[in-house]
Amino acid sequence: MNLFDVYPLNDITIVKAAGSHVWDDKGVKYLDLYGGHAVISIGHTHPHYVKRLEDQLHKVGFYSNSIKIPLQAELAEKLGKVSGKDDYQLFLCNSGAEANENALKLASFYNGRKKIIAFSKAFHGRTSLAVAVTDNPGLVAPVNQTDNVLFLPFNDEEALEEAFTKNDISSVIIEGIQGVGGINIASDGFLQKIRSLCDQYNAVFIADSVQCGYGRSGKFYSHDHSGVNADIYTMAKGMGNGFPVAGISIAPKFKPKHFMLGTTFGGNHLACAAALAVLEVIEEDGLIKNAEKIGNYLMNELKKLPLIKEVRGRGLMIGIELPDELKAVKKNLLYNHKIFTGEAKPNIIRLLPALNISTVEADIFLTAFTKELNSMMVSA
Repeated sequence: MNLFDVYPLNDITIVKAAGSHVWDDKGVKYLDLYGGHAVISIGHTHPHYVKRLEDQLHKVGFYSNSIKIPLQAELAEKLGKVSGKDDYQLFLCNSGAEANENALKLASFYNGRKKIIAFSKAFHGRTSLAVAVTDNPGLVAPVNQTDNVLFLPFNDEEALEEAFTKNDISSVIIEGIQGVGGINIASDGFLQKIRSLCDQYNAVFIADSVQCGYGRSGKFYSHDHSGVNADIYTMAKGMGNGFPVAGISIAPKFKPKHFMLGTTFGGNHLACAAALAVLEVIEEDGLIKNAEKIGNYLMNELKKLPLIKEVRGRGLMIGIELPDELKAVKKNLLYNHKIFTGEAKPNIIRLLPALNISTVEADIFLTAFTKELNSMMVSA
């Protein structure tokens, strides 16, 4: 049997990882500023994280949600404290797409409506409803197509208001910072307008924080920069530092009913141990503040460099837009300088490092990136 070939792969095999570095099977060391797509939030193989999982594995690794799992309540309490949403409720699942599926479903249960507002360049996942609200026709199979989703221009308040007046809206789903779409920031005013219109029309404000949450932006949820609360926050990626765990944080106005949501693996013992370890390290080591500090440093230094069209982002979610002719820079960083980064388009580099990255590691990247740009200027 062969693997189903759905990903373009770099010819690199990682066999060891620690902090913000990984090593391949030839012993070559790489600086990881991609974190497996914003997943590694507290650094690879963090000692506290490893111990938490090891200790739990020696007790019980899994049992279903048919019994009490005290770790779930412990995680809900810790998440409420660290996120500042103590009065919210937690439903645990397995992936970002699944989190968004459950959020959209819960919103529809709440107000009995079907219409959803999503935005241009949005990415919310690959499962049924999640991909239906994703602005990429190439990912949407015929069976996923629906008339229930309205795609509006990002950050367009006038279009948003018009959509509410002409449709019976169930929910609005929006990334505080679009990841796959190219590190586009939802303006504070736009998020505030979503909040006011959802209040006016009894619609549900869903904050997709799968990639831009968990402290990456310098606040726990990137939507927090706007000063308003969403009704549901979806999260995954950095929640488990590599262990598959996700969840939705649900405002108090939503009343649960048995079997309206459900999961087999969500909130299992190991998943909760991993998620608790992440929150404990974030809190103990002040990683949200570090994300803000190092992120500001990186963006300020990047803005001084030549050839860059734009630097966008907040905290450690940074997009570097280059001219189209410089699209080889990302590949050169990997193969010439041994630095992993991400991309949104070939000419947009994404930096999504662990939240405990140091200034020294940031400088390693800046030096390599500057060399690449300078070589491009010489060759031109």
